[in-house]
Amino acid sequence: MQLMSAAEKAQLEKKREDLNKSLIDVQERIRKAAALGDLSENAEYHFAKEENRSLQRELAELEAKLKNVAVVSSEHVPEDMVYLGHTVKLLDLSDDTEQLVRLVGEAQPPDPKSDILPVSASSPMGDALMKARVGETVKVKAPRGTMEFKILEIVQ
Repeated sequence: MQLMSAAEKAQLEKKREDLNKSLIDVQERIRKAAALGDLSENAEYHFAKEENRSLQRELAELEAKLKNVAVVSSEHVPEDMVYLGHTVKLLDLSDDTEQLVRLVGEAQPPDPKSDILPVSASSPMGDALMKARVGETVKVKAPRGTMEFKILEIVQ
């Protein structure tokens, strides 16, 4: 069972809605291309069919993911405790740099427009941060050695 915040589940449901809309558009393009006649040399038809298969595959994966998800609430979590869905300001004790990380249930690529790095709760860093408190120092075992971070504040 995959744990995630309500916001993460809402994002997945929005993505499902967008995929369904795209699927309807692609199926309409297939119908129009098929109406043109000879399908053996109809590039539009073949491209739309391939796009349709790709969208259906992605939608099936998303549906399977949504079936195996448990939404956790941070409603009863103390205000100074890091939990799923929280954005945390960390101080890297090796070089005194600060960084923002968001504890997420599912690994996702970082948004290039954002300064916030998503960190999966099941990763070594996520495991170290989960249920840690503001002011504590956490140790993260990484391939390049153990790193230490001080939790400065919970931003969101």
